[in-house]
Amino acid sequence: MCRMTIPEPEHLSGADLTAQGLRPAGQGRVLLLACGALAREILALVRLNGWDHMDLACLPAILHNHPEKITDAVRAAVDTHRADYARICVVYADCGTGGLLQAACDEMGIEMVPGPHCYAFFDGLAEFESRGEVTSFYLTDFLSRQFDAFVWRPLGLDRHPQLLEMYFGNYEKLVYLAQTDDPDLTARAEAQAARLGLAFERRFTGYGDLARVLEGWAHQGAPGTGALQSL
Repeated sequence: MCRMTIPEPEHLSGADLTAQGLRPAGQGRVLLLACGALAREILALVRLNGWDHMDLACLPAILHNHPEKITDAVRAAVDTHRADYARICVVYADCGTGGLLQAACDEMGIEMVPGPHCYAFFDGLAEFESRGEVTSFYLTDFLSRQFDAFVWRPLGLDRHPQLLEMYFGNYEKLVYLAQTDDPDLTARAEAQAARLGLAFERRFTGYGDLARVLEGWAHQGAPGTGALQSL
């Protein structure tokens, strides 16, 4: 089973790749090449379901602040690991790449998670699209933990609080898409909503469509894998 420790954002650069649990190449081995913001959820699903033929390598989560760098970083990581695995699957949605990541995956002949971003696949793609919440700002478990590192400081709000209205003036509520039932994370998310001057809604999603996508990949790589275990 793979093991992973997520470095703090200040130690990450756009070129960093954190790979854990890599094993020698073998028939049926699958590498999940993922955004670091999804590491906890992916590892939880792998452990819970006993998908021992799946390993995890993560690109820095901070790349989400620079989506123009994601596609090239994924290409480089695929080139690094392709010889060691029967299959590589990309655990990113479009994530602001404007279709470039999907085009690159198609070109490389590898699968990726469908949808515009992780908020949509946690919520469920059909449900997310039907809501049409254009005035909602979203947090996940990861962003609830790392709000200052991935939202507040990168937007310069620690240095220029007057920018708050410019960034968030058109939002009406903060929606916390909770992967786990954690009172501390809920309290953190609610505090961030108050900080932004937004109404607060908690929506328990579990792992959403991410669990179903990984299950499909797991079954392709290891026939006879048992029924999906999820939240």
